[in-house]
Amino acid sequence: MSVQALHDNQGPWRLIVEVRGRRKHLVLRSLTPRIGPELIATGAAALEVAETHGLRAPRLIAKDLDGRTAGAPVTLETVVAGSTAWPRAVPVARLHAAGAALAQVHAIPLEPRPHLPLRPRPIAVDDFARDRRQGHMVTSRLLRTADERLQSMAQPEGETVFVHGDVWPGNMAWTDDTCCTLIDWKTAGVGDPGVDIGELRKQIAITYGPNATAGVVDGWEQASGKSATNVAYWDAVAALNTPTALFSTVATARRDAFLRAALDRLGDDG
Repeated sequence: MSVQALHDNQGPWRLIVEVRGRRKHLVLRSLTPRIGPELIATGAAALEVAETHGLRAPRLIAKDLDGRTAGAPVTLETVVAGSTAWPRAVPVARLHAAGAALAQVHAIPLEPRPHLPLRPRPIAVDDFARDRRQGHMVTSRLLRTADERLQSMAQPEGETVFVHGDVWPGNMAWTDDTCCTLIDWKTAGVGDPGVDIGELRKQIAITYGPNATAGVVDGWEQASGKSATNVAYWDAVAALNTPTALFSTVATARRDAFLRAALDRLGDDG
């Protein structure tokens, strides 16, 4: 058996094991400094929902959520085909396919349940807007203004659906520009489709610039047969749930431009 750490030598781990003379590639997920038992349980619950509904996702092979057998909470899942690398210039077809993949997830109505809680924002284990509000992180005039505006608004209400919770290019494995599989479901849950749509649009804006985001909504609407609602609100929520300063000045400037555009549109989409 061989073991390869997939993220900073902390896990998850890719295992290659021999079973009856055949090699099998598996992913083992367990505790890390940022991933506690509740996220391991959420990942397992999400993969069970995904398999029940035939979504393109890894398949859960085994789980030991209390760690009685493995000594720590762990899950074992299949490795999916494809690459998470994105091209220097993103093809519109890929953005449409990404939106369509999210539409398939959001076609599953779901109420909050154990290990799949309500998600009011993407990557809900973080709350950078609250951290700034409480003085734990420096802020900026734009981020403060945006947060105050969203705090004065009621969160959109509607049917809750299955959400992935952490949709970014690194969590989408592509076999070509029209076929992707969502991976890493540890912050999944239930909520508004905008939780995922806004997060992916924000990530695309940071990576490629704010003008590259429209294809996500187009693909989602074509696949779902519905109009995406409250896009500006969820764009702003996603932008606010980021550190004040991102990994580069370019990324921070792109996030800020994306947020300004969302604020300009707030109230215009229903």
